[in-house]
Amino acid sequence: MSDLRISLIQTDLLWCDPAGNRAKLDEELAPLVGMTDLIVLPEMFSTGFTDRTELAEPTLGPTMQWMLVTAAKTGACITGSLMLKEDGATYNRLVWARPDGTYATYDKRHLFTFAGEHLSYSPGKERLIVECKGWRICPLVCYDLRFPEWARNNVTDGTPNTTDGAYDMLIYVANWPEVRSRAWKELLAARAHENLAYVAGVNRVGTDGLGHRYSGDSVLHGPMGEVISTCSQGEQIIATATISLDPLTAYRKRFPALADADPYTLHI
Repeated sequence: MSDLRISLIQTDLLWCDPAGNRAKLDEELAPLVGMTDLIVLPEMFSTGFTDRTELAEPTLGPTMQWMLVTAAKTGACITGSLMLKEDGATYNRLVWARPDGTYATYDKRHLFTFAGEHLSYSPGKERLIVECKGWRICPLVCYDLRFPEWARNNVTDGTPNTTDGAYDMLIYVANWPEVRSRAWKELLAARAHENLAYVAGVNRVGTDGLGHRYSGDSVLHGPMGEVISTCSQGEQIIATATISLDPLTAYRKRFPALADADPYTLHI
């Protein structure tokens, strides 16, 4: 199918309270049962952005189990990042949970050294591309947005499903402070323009336990940078914004700019 219903969940997060956030999201997501194909949560949606790594859960711990149950209940893929521990390391790990009980993960590549994230977390090494209803989607995390080479789309024609590393949509989940909201807005639009792709950015709102304010500004851009849907500065769910692959494919064929991109190899 070429149409995708996507719901961006812009919400305030309870500080370092995984059980409380899971319960809060249960209420917020209840109206979406059977109404959407993809639910996108903010970065570190179970705790807020924190270095309290004692709160990190194991793979398939309570929050991952909640994601899988919620995906099955809503009939939608659900994604967002959380603190997970594995083999003695802690990751800011995005989980992509599917209704059939399977999942995929992506570890945040670019750790926010300005806030000391690199002191508590280990970086990821591989990008993730997943499929949902025939769409190829590349989900990334917050600070990754500032590094366009990591988001580079490899598609060179209108058929990305046959091209290694190509995608139809970028997703950024974030805890992006209000003080840098201009960068958030401008960079999301830029990623859409330069990659000829839909771009969804989901940010939290409210004030965290460290006093940082978040204005949300969650948005869905089309491949020409146009705004399809956006959130206000309060808690707001954009449910069932429907987008189609057909105009994306047509636009890429009409304007094949990525065919002129410089070839390069990214070394990790």
